[in-house]
Amino acid sequence: MSQTADHGIVILPTHSSVDTTVGKLKGILEAGGVKIFAIVDHSGEAARAGLKMPNTKLLIFGNPKGGTPLMLAAPTIALDLPLKILVWEDSSGNTFVTYNSVDFLAQRHSLPPSLTANIAVIDKIAAQAAA
Repeated sequence: MSQTADHGIVILPTHSSVDTTVGKLKGILEAGGVKIFAIVDHSGEAARAGLKMPNTKLLIFGNPKGGTPLMLAAPTIALDLPLKILVWEDSSGNTFVTYNSVDFLAQRHSLPPSLTANIAVIDKIAAQAAA
């Protein structure tokens, strides 16, 4: 796992394409009963605006049973919920899975340690998608 400690961003390389990785993520989330709120196609929107960028998609997902207790304990976490995973391709064609680290979110919003597990599942989901 590659993590930028200064910014709380976890970046995992994957050998699959963006679309294949997004498909894997969708399958993992759906199998776990996690709601996918949206998939934002940044590169598709750029193309519609006449701009070119490597394939880049953002999945926004969550589970109210996990997120609601967090927002009750630390209302500012709603800025970072639902959870998000960015799947993107760099200019060399390499694909990455990227998300905010659990430790970063916990520290940023002063989450009680007892509730951190509610968002820690993102580590497992991202690792499975990147594999």
